[in-house]
Amino acid sequence: MEDLVVQEFEALQLPDINQHTGGVSFGGDFKGAFNACLWSRVASRILYQLKEFTITSDDDLYKEVIEIDWSEHFSCDQTFSIDCFSSHSAVSNSHFAALRIKDAIVDQFKQKTGNRPDVEKNNPDIRLNAYLSDDRCLLYLDLSGEALHKRGYRQQTGEAPLRETLAAAMLYRAKWPDFYQQGKALFDPMCGSGTLLIEGALMAMDIAPGLSREQFGFSKWKQFDPALWQDTKTEAAARKDKAKENVPEIVGCDVNDQVVGAARKNIEAAGLSSVIRVSKHDATESLSANTAGLSGNSGLIITNPPYGKRIGDVQQLRTLYHRFGKQLKAGFDGWTVSIITSEPELAKSLGLRAFKKNTLYNGPLKSTLYQYKINGRPERVLSKESGPSKTRPAKAEAGGTDTALNEHAMMFSNRLKKNFKHLGKWARKNDISCYRVYDADIPQYAVAIDKYEDWVHVQEFQAPKTIDKNRAFQRVNDVIDIVADVLQVPQDHVVLKVRKRQEGSSQYEKLDERKRKLSVRENGLKFLVNMHDYIDTGLFLDHRQTRWLIRQLADGLSFLNLFAYTGSVSVYAAAGGASTTTTVDMSNTYLKWAQDNMSINGFSGSEHSFIRDDCLQWMRQAIDEGQKYELIFIDPPTFSNSKKMTTSLDISRDHAALLSGCLALVSDDGLVVFSTNAKKFKLDEALSEECYLREITSMTTTEDFRRKPLHRCWCLAKDESALKALDAIKR
Repeated sequence: MEDLVVQEFEALQLPDINQHTGGVSFGGDFKGAFNACLWSRVASRILYQLKEFTITSDDDLYKEVIEIDWSEHFSCDQTFSIDCFSSHSAVSNSHFAALRIKDAIVDQFKQKTGNRPDVEKNNPDIRLNAYLSDDRCLLYLDLSGEALHKRGYRQQTGEAPLRETLAAAMLYRAKWPDFYQQGKALFDPMCGSGTLLIEGALMAMDIAPGLSREQFGFSKWKQFDPALWQDTKTEAAARKDKAKENVPEIVGCDVNDQVVGAARKNIEAAGLSSVIRVSKHDATESLSANTAGLSGNSGLIITNPPYGKRIGDVQQLRTLYHRFGKQLKAGFDGWTVSIITSEPELAKSLGLRAFKKNTLYNGPLKSTLYQYKINGRPERVLSKESGPSKTRPAKAEAGGTDTALNEHAMMFSNRLKKNFKHLGKWARKNDISCYRVYDADIPQYAVAIDKYEDWVHVQEFQAPKTIDKNRAFQRVNDVIDIVADVLQVPQDHVVLKVRKRQEGSSQYEKLDERKRKLSVRENGLKFLVNMHDYIDTGLFLDHRQTRWLIRQLADGLSFLNLFAYTGSVSVYAAAGGASTTTTVDMSNTYLKWAQDNMSINGFSGSEHSFIRDDCLQWMRQAIDEGQKYELIFIDPPTFSNSKKMTTSLDISRDHAALLSGCLALVSDDGLVVFSTNAKKFKLDEALSEECYLREITSMTTTEDFRRKPLHRCWCLAKDESALKALDAIKR
């Protein structure tokens, strides 16, 4: 970014400007140095050179430093620190070099005054910098103090916040000054804590970025001239007041409520609440200049989308970029777009052609700022014959798919239509609004598709490494496009997740922070589902019939739900007339979710209890206390090693002990319903000596999972007659 610093210094009319590798030098007086500290938006530090000298050993370093009259710079009752950087030097150890410089300074003060200044690393009065390279040493006094990116307005941060100096560099590279001079708008659709918006407003309003900082490194320097500094600040304040007229529109949005709140606090701290507007909005859903609240015809869109681990999977990120690109093309014709990312593959996923690329460093991470011009051209799709076709043709018919789909995509589309026609009719007949429509029926499209009223939940099963990444990505994009058409839902209601091989408690892995729950219906009951934040939605559709079975069995019985998750089975038990329900889970989040599910169905009395505990530990205590239940449902995770648990759980290894515990808790005439989705699961034969068993998987497998059952289910009882209750259940 040295060239940008040069441009800033030229604008400040500083003399003798020279660009070097890793920095820029200039001459002049302290007024120029004060202006550089106050006005530079991209420089990290402003350093004042004290001395340059040759060294061949640490003794040379000591001798040269002690010759400087340090009393001219600070007193012995002040604190100081030394940052040292050594490369190919005779004194190769930076820490040792810093110690020798410190010794020289301290020894000089002791010789002159009998006292010594203290070293303070965190907040020193005076900060020194030493750069050792080959046989040379450059010694500086740091005029900036804390790094210049610390403007003073950042109150809160989002995840992986953008450094202020990098944000300013992005805006310079994107030619933001050209835009605001023409009165055009600035828009950040993934604004995070608002850094790009604030830096953009500071530029447009000609506000010095250092004007709100309370302290600089020169503030306690003996040669500091307070009157000169005050004059410098007064001049900057006058420029700020003059630029308040004709401020362009500056708007941001983010999908996360908390992040939007953080942005607003930072904007307020910067004194820009009257200039910058931020709101909650998903950049991949129904985004346009109009929905964003922008009145201008064009301007600059600049943003720092996720490209690390925020969402957690490259395929998901590629799909996010793909959908974002579609929103840009659909709603921002004529706008210029600048996006920074460290992943070229993610940039390709936008489906836009960059007219310019700039290399920037986000900390140590090498990144690229891609710049695009939105021109409203139709997007490219795969043709049947080869790769990209020229344009996307019109729909063949209402609710149909594009005629330019490749052969496998067409097979997928046809299969989805067939499934939807059959299962949709079945679901309507049975008052079911959430059901599985497709489950990897075609090998090339290894996804599970669940319909939740007017939303669709797509789980991609992670492709093997042997599959070309670009081909796999294109297939997922095909899925999103086809699903929206065939299932007749808005494309922004299609939610993609990547399901990896389960490890630990991955079924509960946090993916996002939207906290948006939908209410869906099933067999006359209501349930809250979350389409975005977790790999699972909160309602296991394959257990629909299991829940219905519990409802038929529960009348007048005390019911226990272990590893309850979001409590959907407890809702069914209560609806079936259970005398009491006890819901046990280790997670506060899911236990609260379970309470909400019970509440929206009218079950909120004292007869319904919710217990947060490790189920294994709770069972042991309940057995010791002699507790009994007439109906127990247990659906443990396949594996869990949560830190909240006293021991790990492996269902293949531990199910016999778990079920023995349930048998100790169930009444003599009661039933235990046990389910698992563990692959290749084998029930311990020794359990048949302990109780009566009946596998009921066929009873608990519903129509939409008939071809690919996800679980197996058993009933256990101490008394064989208790199993006869199953015989009376018909559907």
